[in-house]
Amino acid sequence: MNSIRNFSLTAVMLLAPAIPALAGTVVTAPVNGALVSSPFTLIMSANTCSAQPVTAVGYSLDNSTDTPVFAGQTMNGPVSAPAGPHTLHVKVWGDQGAVCVTDVGFTVGVADEVAAVVPSNAVKVSSIQTLGTWVQIHDGGTPGTSSGWTGTQSSPSLTGVAREFYNTFSYYGGERYSVQFADDNTSTNFFYDVWVYIAGSSTGFSNLEFDMNQTMPNGQTAVMGFQCDTWNNTWDFAVNAGSPTAFNDTWGHSNAYCNAHHWAPNTWHHVQIWYAHNDSGWVTYHSVWLDGVQENINATAFSGYALGWGPAIVTNFQIDGASSGTSTGQVYLDELTVYRW
Repeated sequence: MNSIRNFSLTAVMLLAPAIPALAGTVVTAPVNGALVSSPFTLIMSANTCSAQPVTAVGYSLDNSTDTPVFAGQTMNGPVSAPAGPHTLHVKVWGDQGAVCVTDVGFTVGVADEVAAVVPSNAVKVSSIQTLGTWVQIHDGGTPGTSSGWTGTQSSPSLTGVAREFYNTFSYYGGERYSVQFADDNTSTNFFYDVWVYIAGSSTGFSNLEFDMNQTMPNGQTAVMGFQCDTWNNTWDFAVNAGSPTAFNDTWGHSNAYCNAHHWAPNTWHHVQIWYAHNDSGWVTYHSVWLDGVQENINATAFSGYALGWGPAIVTNFQIDGASSGTSTGQVYLDELTVYRW
């Protein structure tokens, strides 16, 4: 970057009114919704702005009036920002005074959660969202009815292959999607890592559920259920208040806040969960991270079930309707990775 000057956003606005960016601006990094460390690298290019050749480029953060500006049509250099969510305003100027602005939302993480929790010998399975063996069913534990469709899509996507979940709900029904990706029964710790994109609006659904299930050496299944509970504004964990053969499915409410209606739509959000179990079906829900912000759960509950499964490790993604009438919800998952040890 060859800086030609720094001037305030107010001064920029005096040159010409800002207009939405056209196709001439391409921001390669960071992608919208990314979790980054600081400093991160801003990579962008722009040929035209309102049909005018671009002569200068720049950026500002959040509500800052400080706007570094650089001659030319590209930027590739470091930008520093404190921990937490931010909006990067990427600006370009045409040779006749036009101004185009592209906004990118991102979060600066306070730590590398995977490196802090996952040991080097852990088994890693990535790109689970791309598997072709996903199945779906209405969750009989919810009222009403639901139906859904799932398939891979290239947009929106972080990797080029995201999985879309499109759902129709009536009277608070929930649709559950599942895929088996392994079958060992020796691992007892699981670190679930996924990016979530809510398309359009979240008003049609309430809870988002991220589960891990594993057959244990005793033949029973440890159900590690975990959900963002929009009704109670909490992260919840699954509890079998009965026995392995006489189930009593309930949810325990943690003290950690979660409301999916407060997740920004059309933005990638990073969800990470650490859970573990013993060989008797007692599950410990350690922590959850949303966009790099950690909440400690530290709850242990019984969640063993005699389901008659063969050896299997299965992940579920469930979406529950938010209305006594009919509603819809469209959500995408990308970079779905599970570590186990």
